[in-house]
Amino acid sequence: MILPQLEEQAHGPEVVGMFFFEDNNYVLVKGDPIGERLAAVARDQNILLMGCDQCCYEREIENKLVDGAVIGCFPNLYEGLASNMPDQVITL
Repeated sequence: MILPQLEEQAHGPEVVGMFFFEDNNYVLVKGDPIGERLAAVARDQNILLMGCDQCCYEREIENKLVDGAVIGCFPNLYEGLASNMPDQVITL
């Protein structure tokens, strides 16, 4: 995962957003150690954290996400990144 690289500001390319699908949304739940670390990095580096809205609704976690994380769908993601559009999109 790129989280340690982001924490050390050693990743290289600027990360402007992360979009989570399916069970990966559980990482964004308050109290999850990785989610809390992601939230801190996102706050410090102005990174958008977004969970798929339908995925969060299905898992009943839409109101349990770390501070700064939001839910939405692709139109919301595009709108959220409009002022800082990425040069590349990487999916894992």
